Amino acid sequence: MTMAEQTAVPDEGAGTPAGRLRVFLVDDHAMFRAGVRAELGGHVDVVGEASTVTEAVSRIAATTPDVVLLDVHMPDGGGRAVLEAMRRTHPQVRFLALSVSDAAEDVIGLIRAGARGYVTKTISPDELTDAIRRVADGDAVFSPRLAGFVLDAFAARPDAPVADPELDQLTNREREVLRLLARGYAYKEIAKELFISIKTVETHVSNVLRKLQMSNRYELSRWAADRRLV
Repeated sequence: MTMAEQTAVPDEGAGTPAGRLRVFLVDDHAMFRAGVRAELGGHVDVVGEASTVTEAVSRIAATTPDVVLLDVHMPDGGGRAVLEAMRRTHPQVRFLALSVSDAAEDVIGLIRAGARGYVTKTISPDELTDAIRRVADGDAVFSPRLAGFVLDAFAARPDAPVADPELDQLTNREREVLRLLARGYAYKEIAKELFISIKTVETHVSNVLRKLQMSNRYELSRWAADRRLV
C-alpha cells in the first residue's frame, strides 16, 4: 500500500454522505494511517483515527463508525485490548484487523476477541475497500492463507484459548522483531519496517534472547518456525 502525504483529519462525529461507510483507523504509525486515509478517501469516509488503545476506545465511542481498521500490535496492549473494551459497550461496531503480522496466534487471538476479519498490510487498496464493505455487511474476511489458521484452530479445539507460556512473556513489539528476524531480515530492514531505530531493534533482540534463554538469531529462527510465527 503506498504512503501518501498526510491529509487533514476531519472533525470526529461530523456527518458523512448517505450510503458511504464510516471507517475509523487505529494504528500507531502516523505515516501508515496517512497512506490508508489517502487510498480509501474516494470510497469510504474516514471519520477518525487513533494511535493508542486509550485514544481508540474514546474516539470510537464518540464516532460509532461502521468498521474499525485495527492494528494488532501497539505499545499499550494492541488491537485485542481495543476489541475487548469496545465489545462490551459498542457491540454494533465491526472490526477488521489490518496488520503486518500473518502469524497464526495473532490471527486467532483477534478473531476470538471479536474481530470480523483479518488482512495483512500487503493488501491492495481495492481489496481493502472490498474487505471493509464485506465486514460491514456481516461477512467474515481473511487474507487467503490466514483463513486456514482460523479453520484449523476452531475445528481442532473450538473452546481452547491460544496460549504459549514462552511466547506470552514477549511484548508485542518483541514478537514483531522476532518474526522479521526469523524471516531473514537484517537489523536495518527490521528498523525500516517497524519505524524504529537500529539500536531499538538490537535492544529488542537482546531481550528476546534473554527471555527465551537462547544465544543467537539462528536458534530464534528455529524456535519461531516451530511455532509457525514465520
